[in-house]
Amino acid sequence: MTSLRDAGGRGDAATDSRRSPRSRWRIAVASVILLVVAASPWWGRGVLARMAFFRVRHVEIEGVRYLGARDVLARLRVDTTASVWDDLGRLERRVGQHPQVSEVRIRRRLPGTLVIHVTENLPIALIPGANGFRAVDPSGRSLPIDPSRVNVDLPILATRDTALLRLLADVRAAAPALFERISEVRRLEQNELLVRLTTVPVRAMADLSASRLAETVPVEEDLARRQARVAELDLRFRDQVIARLQ
Repeated sequence: MTSLRDAGGRGDAATDSRRSPRSRWRIAVASVILLVVAASPWWGRGVLARMAFFRVRHVEIEGVRYLGARDVLARLRVDTTASVWDDLGRLERRVGQHPQVSEVRIRRRLPGTLVIHVTENLPIALIPGANGFRAVDPSGRSLPIDPSRVNVDLPILATRDTALLRLLADVRAAAPALFERISEVRRLEQNELLVRLTTVPVRAMADLSASRLAETVPVEEDLARRQARVAELDLRFRDQVIARLQ
């Protein structure tokens, strides 16, 4: 049961003029009921939960990117017999048990809508496995995302390397545009890394930081202005970005 918000922008006066006497009567009754509930917090919600007027008729889901609306609804487990006055904490716990969900908040929109706002546990990298690539989060935990069905454009790591996962998470937080250009990170011999950007490979030491990797950006921009063809950037030397030209 999902629905989209009305973006038509129709005027309230036009709507009021077309309301039937029965509709106006229902709104008046609902207003009186809500006033009674406000004055009776101990028992009022239980009374309203048994009224058909407050049955759940719509569920709106916000914030999802990789997680499907059907997955959220399956965890929510509500139907038209449920009431918007049911315990929202219990519903939040149900949705929050999904491994893709980092945080969930549910609010009521009377008379019959639940609005679910989900904060996803976003993937940070793809790791090859026996059955194809698996999406993992910064802790290395596998997420229920199928890259063959969902467009997941993420860096590739050979293994669940926690240090490299932290590096990728730091880059995404500090320089999102640079993170989007990383296609692969892998370890080389002698305590070195190779970071493949979409434009150029970058050699660096294993203790590479997000700020150090970001130093390649102005160098690339300068080389592009000079129309230089770059074979590789090298960060292995302290306080220097060495460009090897083709």
